[in-house]
Amino acid sequence: MSWLERTELLVGTEGLKKIKNANILIVGLGGVGSFAAEFIVRAGVNKLTIVDGDIFDETNKNRQLPALNSTIGKSKAFIMAERIKDINSNIKLKVIEEFISPEKAFEIVSPNFDYVIDCIDSITPKVNLIVAARRKKVKLISSMGAGGKLDASKIKVKDISKTKNCKMAKNLKKRLKERKVDKGIKAVYSDEIQIPESLKLTDGTNFKKSYYGTISYMPAAFGLQAASYVINQLINKK
Repeated sequence: MSWLERTELLVGTEGLKKIKNANILIVGLGGVGSFAAEFIVRAGVNKLTIVDGDIFDETNKNRQLPALNSTIGKSKAFIMAERIKDINSNIKLKVIEEFISPEKAFEIVSPNFDYVIDCIDSITPKVNLIVAARRKKVKLISSMGAGGKLDASKIKVKDISKTKNCKMAKNLKKRLKERKVDKGIKAVYSDEIQIPESLKLTDGTNFKKSYYGTISYMPAAFGLQAASYVINQLINKK
């Protein structure tokens, strides 16, 4: 009996074959990316590259899948890789323990990928990854801001040009317009208005100048929507 028996019952033999043969790149393994990676792997994708240069800290425990007392101080990419291999020991997994610079974005993205899932939570690296995917004609879905929001029923998948009530999306659209790639990009976002009192300013470390408070289930729900979109696209691919 295959561990993917119930998946095959749902999507059929041909659908499962398409999922298994897919090659996916996931960049960012925080609250959104860790759940997206888990769902992608449990769906049966057999070739995956994961990218993150960060380590777990105490504040990650409220929303990041592998963030535990036992993983604090450890590499997010390494811990996620161990978890992925424990689900599917046969997966072809590439692990890149780096933050994404402009150069690295163009180096990592290649036409060999069927999909890129962008789960980066900082604008500049996000822009670089999206531009790299667009120029190399690789399909991509990008997660917008899950912070400052509480209502998971407000989460949607639309073209980035149609997003609203998301400050990350607003900033990203402006930056992408300067690069002439502000349309034709699928985005996971919530049209719930962000709770302004939950905003905290930072010193700008790792490209991040501020962040919103976050509840446990919102990043997971964003990761779920991103994974769901990609899997459905793979199944329905002609």
